[in-house]
Amino acid sequence: MKITLHKKSAAAAAILALTLTSSACGYYQQDQKPKANSITPSGSFAGSYYEKSYVTDNQGKFWIPLKPAAAALGYRVKDDSTSGGYAKIGYTDVMYMLKPDSAQVFSLGDKVTLPDAPIRRNGQIYITPTALSKLLQTEVGWNPASGEINIAPPTDKDKGAVNGIASGQGTPNTLRIQSASDVDTGELVSYAKKFLGVPYDFGAGSYEETKKFDCSSFTRHVFKKFGVDLPRLARDQDNIGRRVNRDDLKTGDLIFFTVPGRFESDAIPGHVGIYIGSGKFIHTWGEPGVQISELDSGYWHNVILHMQRVL
Repeated sequence: MKITLHKKSAAAAAILALTLTSSACGYYQQDQKPKANSITPSGSFAGSYYEKSYVTDNQGKFWIPLKPAAAALGYRVKDDSTSGGYAKIGYTDVMYMLKPDSAQVFSLGDKVTLPDAPIRRNGQIYITPTALSKLLQTEVGWNPASGEINIAPPTDKDKGAVNGIASGQGTPNTLRIQSASDVDTGELVSYAKKFLGVPYDFGAGSYEETKKFDCSSFTRHVFKKFGVDLPRLARDQDNIGRRVNRDDLKTGDLIFFTVPGRFESDAIPGHVGIYIGSGKFIHTWGEPGVQISELDSGYWHNVILHMQRVL
């Protein structure tokens, strides 16, 4: 496939006709200026940035680098695809996975087929705006004349679910491999604390191989010790068990947190931890890795999404 590299000056760009007003954040090259006041045609807030370099193929399709597009929504990208793995996208936890030259991707827990398979060029993964829209399950506005790209925060496809039950979908998913009486939650907490200080790594492989965790691989590792096989990602762990409120919260319950501004409804879990009693929970996040934090005060108190019982 013939691909031609183009470079455009953002300063000479015309403003995208569909761009209206709101606030925006983004990824900018050193000589670029942020494009403020940006929303999508449907009126959603958008991450907006100028992409100076893009490629076109011999069919006239535009391809944009994946990393700055993900960064416009505050996501990080870990590219393991060069060694046969997936490129992983998310905030503290993986939410999207893809491989160059494969149209089959994973998006918020679902297997999805993209209209165009991503490609690799000069060490970077490139994707068409149409494919990016389907991957992120959101709107992507792209003006090749200016290099301006607007990306709306993904919506929660399960929005409207109450206590784990989506409208019209019957009873919530439950997983009770062992009952609460079978699991000593004190032992579970003691086991989790053995990993205090273990480094955080976005999209971490198995602990046995990497000696690192991300938020959901940590909770999965701890619960597996006690016979409960949680899904790998926080987005899927959120569908297991049943909701509990703060007054009913018990040691061993999972706590899910939102990531404000990353999603249209702030209803998609971006982080997960384990309640250990006395108003504290254990989780992994940045430095120093696995750590204990306060639940009823400080940053985490303000971003609680909900609490879930799986034991």
